[in-house]
Amino acid sequence: MAEVVCLHAKDEVERFCRGNPSLHLYALGDLDDFFWPHTTWYALRERGQVRQLVLLYTGQPLPCVLAYAEQPAGPMRDLLRELLRVLPRRFYAHLTEEIADVLADDFRIRPHGTYHKMGLTDRSRLAGFDGSGAVALAAADTDDLLALYAASYPGNWFVPRMLETGCYYGIRRGPVLVSVAGVHVYSPRYKVAALGNITTRPDARGQGLATTATARLCQELVRAGIEHVGLNVKADNRSAIACYRKLGFERVADYGEYTVEPM
Repeated sequence: MAEVVCLHAKDEVERFCRGNPSLHLYALGDLDDFFWPHTTWYALRERGQVRQLVLLYTGQPLPCVLAYAEQPAGPMRDLLRELLRVLPRRFYAHLTEEIADVLADDFRIRPHGTYHKMGLTDRSRLAGFDGSGAVALAAADTDDLLALYAASYPGNWFVPRMLETGCYYGIRRGPVLVSVAGVHVYSPRYKVAALGNITTRPDARGQGLATTATARLCQELVRAGIEHVGLNVKADNRSAIACYRKLGFERVADYGEYTVEPM
C-alpha cells in the first residue's frame, strides 16, 4: 500500500535520487547543508521504498516545486494530487509536463515552455577550451554581477549568497563585467553541480564569452571532484544548446516550467 510522507532523513532522499542522478541533480545538491534548511521533501513510499519525490525549495522569494516523475508517471500524479492542500498558494514549478494538469483545478497555471535537462557526459571536450580569460568572482563582485544581470538577464534566479560557493566565473572588459557562468546548486559533499545564471551583456554577445566562462567553471568543477554536472536550458534556445554540446553536454530529460498562482 502506497503512502504519502514528509521525509526528514537525508540518506533516504539520497538513496532515491542516486537511482537517476541526472534527473534529480537539483535534489541531490539541495541535500547539502548550504541548501537543506530551505527544503521540504514529500514522497510516495511503497513497501518501504520511495517511488516518487517532490521537493519544495523556499530559499528564494518565490518558492519552487520540483516534481520530476519516474516513469510511469501515474504515481507522481497521485502524489501531486495529495499535496495540493499543503503547497504554497503561489510558486514556480519544474514539472514533468504530463503531470501539470493535476494542478489545473486548484491553481492558475502559466507555462513557460519546455526545457531540456543536460548532463556533462564527455569531459574530454573541456580540454579543448582555454578558460583562463574567466576569473573567479567573490562577494566583492556582487554589485557588478547584479548590474550584469539587470542588463542582460532580468528576472533570473540569482541570490547573492550563491557567490559563497566559489563557483562563479566572469569575464571583464576593463572594469565592466560582461559575461558570467555560475551555479544554481553546488555540493562538494554530494559531488553534484547544476549550472545556471549564465549570461553575457547584449553588446558583447557573439564572441564566445559565455562559452569561455562556462568552460572554466566546468574545468574547475571537474578538478574539484564533482561527479555529476548538469544544467537546464529552454528547448528552443538553439545557440545555448549548441554551446553546451561543444563542451560535452548531452540532453538527458525534458520537463516544463510554470508559474502557479491562485485561481
